[in-house]
Amino acid sequence: MRNVTPVSGKSFMWILPLIVVLMCVFAAFDAYFTVSAGNVAVKLRFGKLVGAYGEGIHYKMPFVDSIEKFSVRIKKDSFDTEAFSKDLQTVGLTLAVNHRIMPNTVESIYRNLGPEYTNTILKPMVEEWTKAVIAKYSADSLIANRVEVARELNDILKAKMAEKEVIVSDIAITNFEFSKQFLKAVEEKQIAEQEAKRATNLVEKVKKEAEQKILQAEAEAKSLRLQREVVSDNLIKLRQVEAQLRAIEKWDGHMPHYMAGNQMPFVVAK
Repeated sequence: MRNVTPVSGKSFMWILPLIVVLMCVFAAFDAYFTVSAGNVAVKLRFGKLVGAYGEGIHYKMPFVDSIEKFSVRIKKDSFDTEAFSKDLQTVGLTLAVNHRIMPNTVESIYRNLGPEYTNTILKPMVEEWTKAVIAKYSADSLIANRVEVARELNDILKAKMAEKEVIVSDIAITNFEFSKQFLKAVEEKQIAEQEAKRATNLVEKVKKEAEQKILQAEAEAKSLRLQREVVSDNLIKLRQVEAQLRAIEKWDGHMPHYMAGNQMPFVVAK
């Protein structure tokens, strides 16, 4: 059986001061905290908020005070949600929201919203108003009006979150998702519209060709009419000349003494 050497009182007297020294050293390091640039902090004492602090080194009571830090830089969070369009189509959306808090509101935000305000306040607000805005648009108009939808959401959430002392600087819709049935219907509609457009273009082409042919025919008819008029005048003159030539060829050299009918007699001068 092993013999256990009891701890002497002298040895215990050395251990106790060492523990006290170590506790003092730890307390000295724990008595200060640092807030880096772009952050703010609140100090809690037994769970009670006792102050807010900006950048720098600050004092706290060791083993009593605790520190919660917040970033005041712009944060970007993405939220996936679903909504129903005006024509009751299910629309999946991904939204990117840029937001931040002001340093002078950190105490109020901690009391009223808590450190997880992004999940407890911002996300539910985004989902609620996204549903309300999407319900104003038909599914096929959402893609074409993406910028307008994002702008409307941006204006609403800026106002609503400002009431909560959270600054929303920008909202963007990064993705739309629709059901397979809807996408198929859109594709079929686009094909039908393209075919209708081709048919309309073909009709317009035939119509223009017909109009051109009519104009060409009218021009040719006008040209022929003018040619006929010119030919008729010249032809009459030509026939007159031919008749005179034939009369000259048949003349026997004697002038007639009498004219036909009641005309005056033609007297030959000698």
